[in-house]
Amino acid sequence: MSANPNIQGDSAPATRPSLTIRKRLRATPACVYAAWTDAAQMMRWFGPENVVTKEAECDPRVGGRFRAVMIENTGDRHEVSGVYREVVQNEKLVFSWSWITTPERESQVTVTLKADGDETILTLHHEQLFDEASRAGHEHGWTGSLNKLEEFFS
Repeated sequence: MSANPNIQGDSAPATRPSLTIRKRLRATPACVYAAWTDAAQMMRWFGPENVVTKEAECDPRVGGRFRAVMIENTGDRHEVSGVYREVVQNEKLVFSWSWITTPERESQVTVTLKADGDETILTLHHEQLFDEASRAGHEHGWTGSLNKLEEFFS
């Protein structure tokens, strides 16, 4: 019997979950870029509705690092960090994403900014997530963060 060419064997890489969120913001790409790359601004919006960002560090250059420490309303502490892989001022950021508690689960975030009049269309793509539960958690977190970013500019 011949093998079915439509069936992939165990050697095929498993597809890891990803998510994409788009948001229209009432700000120029330069202002949105600054909100992502200036630690003081980032602390004002980063994280979902149930957290406050207590610390942030940004070194937006290829090979530079970012870090954010968030405190949940329950008191739980969360720390995430990563390395910038691509930086195009006012247009694009690509960075690794790793929680301090699960560094082996590194994923990647791409943020693109496109001018639309005097507004910006932000597209966030988070890929290589560990599993569907991780995807769901990150979708909740990013949706909350981007809602707070929208409020930051209103």
